[in-house]
Parts: sequence; C-alpha cells; structure tokens
Amino acid sequence: MPDVSVIVLTMGNREDALAAAIRSARQQIEVAVEVVLVVNGGNPDRSLADIVVEPGANLGIPGGRNAGREAATGELLCFLDDDGDLHVGVLGSAKAAFDDDRRLGVIGLRVVDPDGQTARRHLPGLRKNPDRSSEATSFPGGACVLRAASFDEVGGLCADFHYGLEETDLAWRLIDAGWSVQYRADLKMNHPRTDPTRHSAFFFSTARNRVWLAHRALPLPLALTYVTAWTLLAVVRSRLRPSEIGAHLRGTLAGARQPIGPRQPIGWGTITEMTRLGRPPII
Repeated sequence: MPDVSVIVLTMGNREDALAAAIRSARQQIEVAVEVVLVVNGGNPDRSLADIVVEPGANLGIPGGRNAGREAATGELLCFLDDDGDLHVGVLGSAKAAFDDDRRLGVIGLRVVDPDGQTARRHLPGLRKNPDRSSEATSFPGGACVLRAASFDEVGGLCADFHYGLEETDLAWRLIDAGWSVQYRADLKMNHPRTDPTRHSAFFFSTARNRVWLAHRALPLPLALTYVTAWTLLAVVRSRLRPSEIGAHLRGTLAGARQPIGPRQPIGWGTITEMTRLGRPPII
C-alpha cells in the first residue's frame, strides 16, 4: 500500500505543468507515492499516472477530488493542482506529522509564487503571517495532505459546490468531528501567481457557495450573521464595480432559494475553538 496517494485533477490544457506537478510527486522519495490522475476534460498524458479516473464529464473540483479519492489506496491523500510543484521532502515531513499526531486530519501547505511570496488568500485565519505554522480552520484545496480516514469519516467534499469554498466546508466538518487542521509554513508548493476573479463566474459562485456553507454548517443566528457580513463586505469592496455587486447579490439569492444540504450545524464548542484559532465563523 502506498503511503500517499497524490490526486491531480486536470482539464488537459496544461501539458508541461501537469508533467512537472507529477514529477514533483515522484521526487518525494521518503514515502511510497501513487499518482491518481482525474481527467475532468481534454486529453492529458495518461501514462504519467499510476491510476487514471475518467468520469466522462467535468465533475468540478470537489466532485473530481472525491472520484480520485475513491480510486486511491494510500493512507494519506495529497490534493495537488495540476500547475503545482511540491518542494522536495514535503510528503515525507507531512507523513511524519500524521504519524506523530493521530488526531491530525489535514495539513495545508504553503503556496509560494515565482517570487517566493504567498498570497493572503492562501493563508488561514484573520492574522496573516506566511512564516508562522499554526492550527487553522481552512486550507488551500489544491495544496494539502489529508488523512484518508478523516476525509472518509466526514463524507468527503461537497460536490455540489463545484468550485469555491468546498475545502472550508470540509475543514469545518473535520474540526467539528474532533480532527485538527494545520498550516505548515515549512512545507511548500510552487504555484503560478493567479487571480481567482479571472473566472467569469467567481463572484456569483462564491456568494452562492457562502450561503450554502452557512446553511450546511452554522447555527441559524451565525448563518444569518455570516451571510450578511460577507455580503456587506463584498459590496464595499466592489463599490466601484456595479457588475461585481450584481453578480454577488444574484449568487446570494440563488444560494438562499436552493440551499444545499444536509444541514448539520457544527457545535458551539467547535465555534468556540474556531474563534480561539483566530477565525470565528462570522466573517
């Protein structure tokens, strides 16, 4: 049995980057690695992988990763973007951390751009310090290592999210189930500098998924506070761009009209713990 199953989703449009991502997984010589390639589109080089999953359609990011997990056999899962590049020794150090802490559910890796910088959006919590490892309440979905047992216990990722906040939903459920989430500043993955707003549906889907996240995970008073706070923040941030405000409001309404379940609010003890960790679930 491999120590780590590295699960890579691809649309088949990043041939060189995909080869580099898989090569970086193969170079993790301290652990036994299997590479699971999920083909969400296109015609990538399937010979690069040990296991190829062909859903026949684009399942979205969470659905694709769930499909990859179903095919994987490792005790640990590494979700790696197809344009990511693991630093040498990352998976060996991650495995040691999981061996030392039986309640560790997921490690978020530090994502660094070509200049060696880490974007704020890739850092957990409200206090952003890329050089400080810490317990966390979220992690980057394409740069992480998870214990397969913890992933399975909470039912994996919510495929309906398709893109955006699915890893936050998973992190909250893991913490509520007694697992810990860590950010490791010393375990790095290279990734091109990108802006998520490049996707045309970003504002709509993010707003919709925030409503779904609140519905699925938060007690009603906090759910209303969370959605209201983020809506006001989005309006302020986009005050000079009416099209963004419109997309955000449409997404919020879409999420409220058709909420995604199951609704299983996290406990108040979990909320207290998340607040202690610097990310109360209200913003």
